[in-house]
Amino acid sequence: MRVMPIRYSSDVAAMTRFYEALGLRVGSTSRPGGWIEMPAEGGMLAIHRASGEDVGRCELAFEVGEPLEDVAERLRAAGFAPEPPVDEGFGHSLRVQDPDGVWVQLNLYDRDLYT
Repeated sequence: MRVMPIRYSSDVAAMTRFYEALGLRVGSTSRPGGWIEMPAEGGMLAIHRASGEDVGRCELAFEVGEPLEDVAERLRAAGFAPEPPVDEGFGHSLRVQDPDGVWVQLNLYDRDLYT
């Protein structure tokens, strides 16, 4: 499992330039350009196009290497209630609230959907 914060931005290009100036490099991108991955030594920063209230928000996400239903089953067994998996432009994801009520996203990627 890999930790991946997601930074939501109304200007993905400017945000990408900012993090490139900090030393990150551009990795995989979505075909429409609304999703940029910037690998780093200890994980990866993802930049996601957003508008309205989501601009400036940061979300904790994890890239998983197993079926999301298996993860959801473990969460339910531990007393947590994940939302159903969702088909996304990058693969599939599910969200679950941690004990403080903060949403955490779990992503299973289909790299064939990337450029």
